[in-house]
Amino acid sequence: MMGRMGPARTPAYEAALRSARESFAALPPDAPVRLAKKTSNLFRNRTDTGAPRLDLSACRGVFDVDVEAGQALVGGLSTYEQLVDELLPHGFMPLVVPQLRTITIGGAVVGLGIESTSFRNGLPHESVLEADVLTGDGEVVTATPGGEHADLYASLANSYGTLGYTLGLVIELERTSPYVLLEHHRFTDLDEVVATIGSVMATREHEGRRVDFLDGVVFSGQEAYLTLGRWSTTTDGLRPSDYTGAEPYYRSIQHKRRDVLTAEDYLWRWDTDWFWCSRAFGAQHPTVRRLWPRRLLRSDVYWKIMAFEQRHGWYAAYQRSRGRPPQERVIQDVEIPLDRTADFLRWFGREVPIEPVWLCPVRLRAGAGASAGGTSAGAASPWPLYPMRAGEDYVNVGFWSAVDIPPGGSPGDTNRAVEDQVTALGGHKGLYSEAFYDRATFRELYGGDHLDVVKDRYDPRGRLPTLYDKAVRSR
Repeated sequence: MMGRMGPARTPAYEAALRSARESFAALPPDAPVRLAKKTSNLFRNRTDTGAPRLDLSACRGVFDVDVEAGQALVGGLSTYEQLVDELLPHGFMPLVVPQLRTITIGGAVVGLGIESTSFRNGLPHESVLEADVLTGDGEVVTATPGGEHADLYASLANSYGTLGYTLGLVIELERTSPYVLLEHHRFTDLDEVVATIGSVMATREHEGRRVDFLDGVVFSGQEAYLTLGRWSTTTDGLRPSDYTGAEPYYRSIQHKRRDVLTAEDYLWRWDTDWFWCSRAFGAQHPTVRRLWPRRLLRSDVYWKIMAFEQRHGWYAAYQRSRGRPPQERVIQDVEIPLDRTADFLRWFGREVPIEPVWLCPVRLRAGAGASAGGTSAGAASPWPLYPMRAGEDYVNVGFWSAVDIPPGGSPGDTNRAVEDQVTALGGHKGLYSEAFYDRATFRELYGGDHLDVVKDRYDPRGRLPTLYDKAVRSR
């Protein structure tokens, strides 16, 4: 991170880089490299071999903030909760703050992330100005849009640690206000939902009011909501809501026309109940919710409960004893072109019995990062491992549940049908959860020859898994 104005490389940051190099050097020289991490937001089952893991714990926190430039130097292992805690007092936040507290910024950059600012700020990797990356051969290189390692910079998005680990990042920041004012708009027609999204994305306004945040929830084909938010220095006469109480945030959308949250509570509004998935653990039952400590209403607690069940299978065994059919987990986020989003939602409503689903509009930032890093202006795929088209509007559709496997069906049938439909509509699927593509299809969708070249350069000995092995084969 040399030769530019902005956040400074502090002694603490240089010490963090040394710690990362030393941890890598201490690993067995021929062993695969795996990251030691206390939390995870990946929904893939992986076998723990017990081998030593790479310790990057020193690469956490905000090392420096340049208030005038609106930039910060942050550790790649920093959770967004830590970044928000350290940056909000300065009046800043990252341009995109993914909805779960324990997502790390390095994870969001190499694994994609999205939230309600994505219709104007794109994806987290697009606000990265520089990245120090520990590659598969143990070297630390600085990747920038136009430098020696521009190929690595452009390839970080959706690489999931298969090209290296982000140790430190210089990121752009957004000015914050104390409050976020919300409007919940109800729709009974999916085409009208899509039309309104398109209008807001084009103008960043609705009914004459500025829109800083945009997302939505589809409860059914006849009941959908768009939530439009804007920064505010006042509460506009409303009392700020607290959704760690009796009512989950998502239920308030159905009966409140207007709302206001503090900036921090807005950023974590979905984390408190893992969107709506906390109901699977009883956390939304009135009696249970009264007894559940508020500090434990958070996604990482639910994730630990789910991981415990996956290891032991007690609930699944109980369901079998009651004669219930086996289930297939369907936990996915997909990006659908805006003009095909209503088609996808109608198909999904007919074929997959999961409600509600989340909508999060997204558009790549004009002139962001990779367009300066070796791809021509107006290129169709500025980020080659996740080829969303520049200049096109998309909607992220998120759905997280399980469906019964019918007699004669097989695990994976529903997920494969979703993958096929997403591809048919010109969309893309994130890889944080299970994937079922064959190798040839996966290669066509995620990087192809480009990924081969970059992988050979930065991981010549194959210390890191391939993207196919990690995303599909869960290695």
